[in-house]
Amino acid sequence: MLRLYTHPACLQHDPGPGHAERPARLRAVLQALDHDRYAALDRVEAPRATREQLLRVHGSNHVERILASAPPAGTTFTLDEDTVMSPGSAEAAVRAAGAVVAAVDAVMSGASQRAFCAVRPPGHHATRDQAMGFCLFNNIAVGAAHALAAHGLRRIAIADFDVHHGNGTQAIFEREPRVLFASSHQSPLYPGSGGEDECGVGNIVNGTLSPGAGSHEFRELWDGVLLPRLHAFKPQLVLVSAGFDAHRNDPLADIRLGQEDYAWITERLLTLARTHARGRLVSSLEGGYDLAALAASTAAHVGALME
Repeated sequence: MLRLYTHPACLQHDPGPGHAERPARLRAVLQALDHDRYAALDRVEAPRATREQLLRVHGSNHVERILASAPPAGTTFTLDEDTVMSPGSAEAAVRAAGAVVAAVDAVMSGASQRAFCAVRPPGHHATRDQAMGFCLFNNIAVGAAHALAAHGLRRIAIADFDVHHGNGTQAIFEREPRVLFASSHQSPLYPGSGGEDECGVGNIVNGTLSPGAGSHEFRELWDGVLLPRLHAFKPQLVLVSAGFDAHRNDPLADIRLGQEDYAWITERLLTLARTHARGRLVSSLEGGYDLAALAASTAAHVGALME
């Protein structure tokens, strides 16, 4: 059975009118999953991440700044030109990170084999000491560090198919050989990192897509480069940064994928998990900014995870 982790607090993070990372994103995802096809989802309320869990990947000054920066009602607080906090942002952020931690515990205990975290704010741009790119805490990194510390795993794979490079996840783990980070992303594009020469300690695998690339280039990159490296690593757990902003209709990038491509990559990652990780896979929502495209792509991803 597939577990779905979410929390109403994730809708209360509101960067303000006109911001791409808006509450309507999560509402669109949840509405798409409110359908008979998804009736079998095991829906669970996301807990809060603890300070201990956050501090495994973030510095104490960063954690305290986010937790203490909630602005007064009706106002916002700007962390950088893209990243804004509202009164509900800190609670949303600890629930988003906590969802991934809880999902890791569920798949490691056998309570569920797979999980999807429908949460926001997203996480993969957040570095150890900096919120950026709409991200406050690095949700997937918090989950990976928890799997290392609490479950004693020796090999964790993070697959990131968001159209933007997960610079925060790479920076957090680039000296951690127990974590393999594999990413496909458009280049050039924000945040300007993710070159194929960025290899960490042999545990970073970046694959770049040129503006205008589509299904063929995306699938060729995963089948020819990224998935072989992931299989060679033989992960004991597969984590997925599931961004859907490489869709052809997304306003923030120039890659031309459709929802069928997200079903395809999900099936490939499930095969990876079944082959090496006893089927254990946890996915967490990252980007995706056209509401219809996001809803359809997430539905395709979750539908594949349920198979």
